[in-house]
Amino acid sequence: MRIPRIHTPAPLADGATIALDEDAFNHAVRVLRLKQGDSIILFNGSGGEYEAELIEVQKKHASASIGRFLDTTCESPLPIILGQCISRGEKMDYTIQKAVELGVHQIVPLFSERCGVKLNQQRQQKRLQHWHKVIISACEQCGRNRLPRLREAMRLDQWLEHLSSSLKLVLDPTAADSLAALDHPDGEVALLIGPEGGLTQAELDAAVNSGFTGLRLGPRILRTETAGVAALSVMQHRWGDLG
Repeated sequence: MRIPRIHTPAPLADGATIALDEDAFNHAVRVLRLKQGDSIILFNGSGGEYEAELIEVQKKHASASIGRFLDTTCESPLPIILGQCISRGEKMDYTIQKAVELGVHQIVPLFSERCGVKLNQQRQQKRLQHWHKVIISACEQCGRNRLPRLREAMRLDQWLEHLSSSLKLVLDPTAADSLAALDHPDGEVALLIGPEGGLTQAELDAAVNSGFTGLRLGPRILRTETAGVAALSVMQHRWGDLG
């Protein structure tokens, strides 16, 4: 049986005892129904992980004794920034979850002309907190022990202005190039995925003027929540660590 992996923001060290924070407690005790004496793996997102044992489980709190450090990693050798135009509700959750599983290093939620999601500052912070939890949950499931960075949501034009990746790709069903036509990137790759209504021609032109290359995945038009997963899978297979 696989030992459950639990994220905690707390500093971790061999021989220490920590109290699980609320999210870790809910996951370990209320969701997984772990009990005193059960083994877990703890990680705090900074790399590596620790063997641990639950030494106290109460109704509203639990603590763990930290054991041996495990210097393991499953990070992709291909650093990818995903610029994802914000989609509604569970579609965005799905995109973020799968992006984490597929090894992205950074996720940037973007507002575009057709994204259809309007967030004031308060709602935006709530969504960012929620998406951060989605990232943590995906890392717990897939085995990553470094949390991908979640950037503040921003306008597409702001992101384009300051991006300096060595290869910049934007999905465009009318583009001439496929991934097979591109050389292996020397460094970081930025991938731009449009919203449910697609990027406007002006936005595509702005991306190209900022150094992006239009990329066609195939003859079919993909939904926004499918497009990122498909593109990341192909990129990791061709240049990263899938397959």
